[in-house]
Formats: sequence, C-alpha cells, structure tokens
Amino acid sequence: MSMLQEFKAFAMRGNVVDMAVGIIIGAAFGKIVSSFVSDVIMPPIGVLLGGVNFRDLAVIIQQATETQAEVVIKYGMFVQTIIDFIIIAFAVFVGVKAMNSLKKKEEAQPEPTPAATPADILLLTEIRDLLKK
Repeated sequence: MSMLQEFKAFAMRGNVVDMAVGIIIGAAFGKIVSSFVSDVIMPPIGVLLGGVNFRDLAVIIQQATETQAEVVIKYGMFVQTIIDFIIIAFAVFVGVKAMNSLKKKEEAQPEPTPAATPADILLLTEIRDLLKK
C-alpha cells in the first residue's frame, strides 16, 4: 500500500474526523470565551477596582529608545488569559462529567433476565432427550 493510500485510509477514519471537528469547535469556543471574559466579565471588575482596564495593566521594564522597542510585562493580559482558561476548563469538566454520568446510567441498567422457559417447552425438551436415548 502506498503512503498516499495509507494516509487517505488514516484521514478518513471516524476518529480523525471527529477529532478535527472537536478541534475546530474548541477553537471557536475559545474565541467565544475570550470575548466573554474581555468584553463582559473584565469591564465590571475594572469598574469595581476603580476604572482599571485590565488590558492596560503592565509593568514597563525598559522605556523605548530610538533603536529599541519598549520592554513591558503585560500582567493584565495574563490575568485575562487565566480567567479564560478557568472558564474553558470548567466547561470541559462539566461536559466530561455529563458524559460520564450518561455512561454510568447505561452501565447501571440491569441486563434483561432471560424469560423463564414455559413448562410445555421444558416437557417437549425432556421428551426429545428421552427419544434420543
């Protein structure tokens, strides 16, 4: 089998396609969460802290010169990224927990017990066995 055919067989497996869909959805979800944090959560927190814009929070290590750009530690952006991560991690946790509870419910269902064999079938089975002897 050529490498191209192997790759095609690999890429067309259900797991790879599912993974690709998951990555695309995850990237879109990450953008939504980032927007939610920066546009909805952080402005009220900034107002509560006295009108602070978290995007602007930074420590200047070295001022800009004619030959070198300013060196800055943007800890406000870091705080926003941490909040993004916490929200995404919580959403993933809730999703995994929901899936695990569904699996537990499926496993917890008792297996159907075989119905008792009717008496006439048992009698016919005994007659058959006796006739074989």
